[in-house]
Amino acid sequence: MNNLIWFLRASRWARHPPSARMVKLVLAIVAAGLIILALEWLDLWPDWAQMQNGRGLRLPR
Repeated sequence: MNNLIWFLRASRWARHPPSARMVKLVLAIVAAGLIILALEWLDLWPDWAQMQNGRGLRLPR
């Protein structure tokens, strides 16, 4: 990756930080993902929401 692009992006983000509403939205999405992960890890995820055959076929390269 080009470090200059990341520095420009970081400087723009520092000058115009996200709103509190956007931060709350991102935190809510991360929290929902962690809750789903915890339910699956504790084996409390319902059977109807699980995949039947995994990820499917993998094609050879």
